[in-house]
Amino acid sequence: MNKPRKIPMRKCVATGEMYPKKELLRIVRSKEGEVSIDPTGKKNGRGAYLSKNKEAVLLAKKKNILKHHLETEIDENLYDEILAFIEKENTSKS
Repeated sequence: MNKPRKIPMRKCVATGEMYPKKELLRIVRSKEGEVSIDPTGKKNGRGAYLSKNKEAVLLAKKKNILKHHLETEIDENLYDEILAFIEKENTSKS
């Protein structure tokens, strides 16, 4: 008898809602302080999860949520990169 696999859940830092890990986008800060998008979810460093929707990203930008969670300054261009990444991913699914 096979046990159903446990689905890892993570909380979106912007909305506070719980989602399966695969439905969220991980933003990571490396030891060197470099902040980047982690599509694999496996990079080393401090991570924060964001919903893959535009509203959550804009809310995170407005309230500077990533700065607090990753404990470093966030370049404004990162939010544009995140929005472009989500847009690209949504168009490839359709």
